[in-house]
Amino acid sequence: MIVDLPATTTEVVSKKLVSVRDSGGAVTLGRVLTLIVCADEGEPTEGAIEAANAASREHPCRLIVVSRGNREAATRLDAQIRVGGDAGASEVVVLRLYGELAEHAESVVMPFLLPDTPVVTWWPGEAPATPSQDPIGRLGTRRITDATKATDLDSVLAGRLAGYAPGDSDLAWSQITYWRAILTSGLDRPPHEPVVRAVVSGPAQSPAIDLLAGWLRAQLGVSTERTIGSFEVRLERASGTLVLAVDQNNNAVLTNPGKPDGKVAMIARGVRDHIAEELRRLDPDEIYHLALQGVAEVTVVPS
Repeated sequence: MIVDLPATTTEVVSKKLVSVRDSGGAVTLGRVLTLIVCADEGEPTEGAIEAANAASREHPCRLIVVSRGNREAATRLDAQIRVGGDAGASEVVVLRLYGELAEHAESVVMPFLLPDTPVVTWWPGEAPATPSQDPIGRLGTRRITDATKATDLDSVLAGRLAGYAPGDSDLAWSQITYWRAILTSGLDRPPHEPVVRAVVSGPAQSPAIDLLAGWLRAQLGVSTERTIGSFEVRLERASGTLVLAVDQNNNAVLTNPGKPDGKVAMIARGVRDHIAEELRRLDPDEIYHLALQGVAEVTVVPS
């Protein structure tokens, strides 16, 4: 069910939300968090809603979508409520703000926050330089950005580090979860020798690959290079080099000297999978912070 409320107020929206929920049989019991999606007009709000709705089946929530429009327009609030099949396991409140309201989005959002539940803020497009200091970011105990949507991919991770606060995370970090798990598993097997050098290759301007290199630098404490090319990770040890690559069938292939190659079928994951993963933990992600610090210490080899 979708209910449109053009040129409305937060009081009217709140009352209508209660009415729609009661008539539709949806309840707030079991909602584990409030997820705020914050975007400017023209950014991918519908895709973010679809991803959040899919993730809500694992993390039932109230989804509040804040779309900030023209600041020069007349002050107006257009709202939309989605429940039932149009909202996954969540209830969706879309708030489109124009004029002065667009500069005070946090005041419009606050009446819709679920009491006594964590608040997560997600910017599916361009994120503020310091998410924890953003007015809506301050409402969240967890703040999720997407480095791949930044206008300057070369410096985005340096900006994330400069503006980092506990509770920050990024979907580029979630994209490398499987790679980190495979590499960790490979190093847990004999021979248990220290890595002396790491080389990470991947496409240029890829924050996810940069974070992978930063993570290795931070965790292994060895010289780490970032090169341009097809995806490959090389971890050099005294007895040989552990190599992680991708074959023509998009399987992850782990090559360890003296042992048969290990293959892992990789499942394509989209934004819905990454946001669901981020919502599984609401405490500060210290390893992400270490990876950001490691990125600054990686040697970038020009192509």
